[in-house]
Amino acid sequence: MRIDDTAFERYRRSPNAKTTLLRLFLGTLIVVLLWGATTAAVLFGGTYVYFAWQAAAVPPADGVVQGFLASPIGILSALASFAGIWIGLWMAMRWVHGEPLSALLGASRRVSWPDFLKGLVAVLITSLISEILLYLLQPGISRGTISLSSWLLFAVPIVALTLLQTSSEEVLFRGYLLRGLANRFRSPLIWALLPGLLFTSLHWSSASSSAINACVLVSIAAFALLLTLVVYATGNLNAALGAHLGNNLTGFLLISHQESYNSFALFAARPLEGPGWMMSDAILIALIGVACSLLTIVLLLHPRSPLKVTAELP
Repeated sequence: MRIDDTAFERYRRSPNAKTTLLRLFLGTLIVVLLWGATTAAVLFGGTYVYFAWQAAAVPPADGVVQGFLASPIGILSALASFAGIWIGLWMAMRWVHGEPLSALLGASRRVSWPDFLKGLVAVLITSLISEILLYLLQPGISRGTISLSSWLLFAVPIVALTLLQTSSEEVLFRGYLLRGLANRFRSPLIWALLPGLLFTSLHWSSASSSAINACVLVSIAAFALLLTLVVYATGNLNAALGAHLGNNLTGFLLISHQESYNSFALFAARPLEGPGWMMSDAILIALIGVACSLLTIVLLLHPRSPLKVTAELP
């Protein structure tokens, strides 16, 4: 399965002359500051309003902020905080680089919905396979606390806010950083590895054991590699946007593996941050994650796949 780099070369050369390393660093700093500001507003403002509104409620034992973020309104607010990335990227592209924000999507500066849907469907398929394998490893799956009527009511806002979250991460890590670094450096060890490592490191969880953290980071790194390969093959973010959305929707709406984010999931599996996981379990979880990412690559890039995405060529 050979990947032609023509589309990526077009994407890599698309930035204007203002995309210097100094401006790229300045733009990234703006994004981080805006993202931090919106996150702080959610953590402190949202927590205060939530528990002031529920004045009679007893603060949870694991902390006020943690209790707010684990609540349904807390999860929605946390997803909404990713709007800070979009605002920061708009400011950076407009005032630092003098380009439209849409330039980060690809040379055509628009989203191709057929490729977006292909990425979404491919990851939903491999996520189903992943869940089956994880069930064989740990059969403990229970019905979630949310009723079916409430699940249907919240499905639309969850999909919309998850798209806000995943698209902001893709445009930042596989768009702004990858495109800017690739414009200055030829080596993928810089333009692919650095954004991928940064993206992976953000998924570290202090509530999980070292073994589980390691397996999760390996799985996230494999997923980041998948997304980077798709961008490299197509020269745009279309399929990567759909793939990332499909991955996160599975955990938010269908089967949750995190106790703090299971308020809207129909089913809850054994939480990864819980006790009792062995090293062998962690290794198998990592292998399942890597294998499913490889299968997704095949579904999206193999010439005979019905979900093969198209390269953006002149």
